[in-house]
Amino acid sequence: MTLRMELFTSDMEKSVNFYTEVLDFTMEGEKINKSYQPIKKGNVVLGIGPIGKLSKDHHFDPNLKNTQKGYGVEIVLEVDDIKEVYEQVKSNGYPIHGPLRMQSWGLEDFRLVDPDGYYLRITSKQ
Repeated sequence: MTLRMELFTSDMEKSVNFYTEVLDFTMEGEKINKSYQPIKKGNVVLGIGPIGKLSKDHHFDPNLKNTQKGYGVEIVLEVDDIKEVYEQVKSNGYPIHGPLRMQSWGLEDFRLVDPDGYYLRITSKQ
């Protein structure tokens, strides 16, 4: 089994740029596909899609653009070198929601909120 997560966004270009420029994901091709853009880093695949193109009967009502995205969900990305990724995010000038710190469960992590409000925890591996 594999997992591909799809994030529905209000601004595809802004979201794709966040994941590719701040978190070093890659995309196929040189131009963003405006209807659906898969991006990848290692075994992680995220599909970025425009929320406005969802059908009216979709679980995520595209008319609720001001609704907090991903409520109750924390996207956790495990990385090989947490300090390197933390410095990379800082050097891009992207706001960090929670600083790099050692957690009580023995892993270091920091938190970000992506341009559409999805909550990300970037963590060291076990």
